[in-house]
Amino acid sequence: MGAAPLPDTVPATMAAMRLVGHGDVDQLVYDETVPTPRPGAGEVLVKVTATAKNNTDRKAREGLYPTKDQGDVTSFAMGGSPTLTFPRIQGADIVGRVVAVGDGVDASRLGERGLLDFNLYADARRDINLTPDYYGHGADGGFAEYVAVPSDQFHHVANPELADAELAAMGMCSYQTAYHMMTAANVTAGERVLVTGASGGVGTALIQLCRVVGAIPYALSQPDKADALLELGAEAVLDRSDMSDFEERVKAVTGGAPLDAVMDLVGGEMTDRFIDAMIFDMSVRSTYPRLSIAGASGGNVSEIMWTRIYLYQVQIFGVSHGTREEAEQLVEWIRGGQLKPVLHAAFRLSDLHAAERYFVHRGSHYLGKIVIVPDAEWDEHGAPFALEGTQ
Repeated sequence: MGAAPLPDTVPATMAAMRLVGHGDVDQLVYDETVPTPRPGAGEVLVKVTATAKNNTDRKAREGLYPTKDQGDVTSFAMGGSPTLTFPRIQGADIVGRVVAVGDGVDASRLGERGLLDFNLYADARRDINLTPDYYGHGADGGFAEYVAVPSDQFHHVANPELADAELAAMGMCSYQTAYHMMTAANVTAGERVLVTGASGGVGTALIQLCRVVGAIPYALSQPDKADALLELGAEAVLDRSDMSDFEERVKAVTGGAPLDAVMDLVGGEMTDRFIDAMIFDMSVRSTYPRLSIAGASGGNVSEIMWTRIYLYQVQIFGVSHGTREEAEQLVEWIRGGQLKPVLHAAFRLSDLHAAERYFVHRGSHYLGKIVIVPDAEWDEHGAPFALEGTQ
């Protein structure tokens, strides 16, 4: 069966920001004549109202996913071959409303507001995701006015207390990555967990999720963000600008106890310090030291003595994307009000270049997510969250 025809209320073309090649922001081209997608069998057509920006958008654009040669300019390609083809519409964390349904989808879904589980799953398994890919990379995403996505991955979230931009700030790219970091490392109630890169989307999600499961999060960040991170749920905030006496500072905030686990988004030369903070007194531990890694903002290469890893039995977990089960659990927590949005600002879709530059050069007091709103939706869904002076 072919794709469903578009209803009369949906235009044949739409505005979208298309990535036309690897490189700088000039590779992002705004085009108001892109054909509007039509929903296929089992899909819904979503009118996009907000899409959160993620660091993976920049990394994919710049080709920063090497797995062998550090000099490679390459795409995320866990399934064996790159799925990023040009032109591509990026944007994974999509919020909007269903305006059309494909074959096999109940028409009662029309009008629903929802949040997308951003994964392009290779199969129907609910508990594992071995070859992760995502909307905005292997298929067109939400930096556009419309997007067609699987109906079972567009989760209805009514919650009137959450604006669309706020719901997008709770998107799965950050929250599901954060939750999978924790489930991979089997983080449990009462454990002391270090969250690195704590002021970003994954970091702020980790702090909240630790509290949801009863773990105790310690944030590693800049001092000017300490108050906001403490309010979000961090037990204490450790200054990342000086790592020289990190182990002693950890002891000071934990009462002398080692960290049980580290959720690492930084990597680089800091990795060894994080291991130090877990192994300095193995006699008081009741579980193995665990290092869960889902980023390398501090450097893609770390020098580690492997004797320290195997003698201290440090368990290392590489995390990319999560699973269907984890996405559904997160949606339940969002619906139940157990997770809160951390929204920094909204930008118009046509101003995505400015949003990308702002994200790269963000300074002090930056916390949470940037959300991109189609120009046609700006007054209702973007303007209330615009940076001061940019409305």
